[in-house]
Amino acid sequence: MSKIVITAATGELGKLVVQHLLNKVPASEIAVSVRNVEKAAEFAALGIEVRYGDWDHPASLEQAYADASKLLLISSPQDESISRVRKHVSAIEAAKKAGVPHIIYTSFAFADVDAFAPLANVHLATEFALKASDIPTTILRNTWYQELYVNPSLQAYIDNGSIINSAGTGKINTVTRDDLALATATVLAEDGHQGKVYELASSESWSFAELADILSDISGKKVTHQSVSDAESFQGMVQAGLPEGLIHFLVAIDRKMAAGTEGHTSPDLEKLIGKKPTSIHESIALLFNK
Repeated sequence: MSKIVITAATGELGKLVVQHLLNKVPASEIAVSVRNVEKAAEFAALGIEVRYGDWDHPASLEQAYADASKLLLISSPQDESISRVRKHVSAIEAAKKAGVPHIIYTSFAFADVDAFAPLANVHLATEFALKASDIPTTILRNTWYQELYVNPSLQAYIDNGSIINSAGTGKINTVTRDDLALATATVLAEDGHQGKVYELASSESWSFAELADILSDISGKKVTHQSVSDAESFQGMVQAGLPEGLIHFLVAIDRKMAAGTEGHTSPDLEKLIGKKPTSIHESIALLFNK
């Protein structure tokens, strides 16, 4: 019996995709390809087939993808860019050998529209590899995870009464992993979607000034946004004790926001999930139980 095969199913996005997919198809129609089979015990208990597939061991992938009706290829986690592309290509080659008839790939939103280069380049390279494979493909271009910004660290902005960075008045588009997972499960469960490229983003973007207003509204304490230079923002995060790698990443995103390239919007996500994506205000209210 052919199955919908999901890679990286024990990751944060993968787990959510499986949860939503279980609401749409029987567990017997799902298989997961994971590096650590023991971590997938919860899936096995639900009647989902667990297969060993390790991107660092390409020989394992062909067997993991065997008899797939669809393969969800969740992009590899943060790694050196060439290594990530190599892993993706290995997975595509294995899918080709296994006779996979349809690949769904999680790319990066607006990757071909002056997007954040460290991510866009990896995903565009993978998209071209998928085209070269001639396997029917659906591209799900996921925008920034809302969880990157909605987390307990927001309390520091409230305590300090200010958000200080170099994003200027620029905007960014974010959505929750759960909304992205629901859209992904919808594509996996439905017929069609081959050849489609979906920009999975919200229809609304937000700025740090708007984020400050949200925090003010929810906390009852005035929070403002102050824009500074990249160098000043970098030093502030160093003093706050953030890891240097993360600081470089955040400053680079802020620089793109200030340039006005991160606020693109799209109706695709809303159409796939049948409702408005969870807004940044809703996510923050939920975080603080307001």
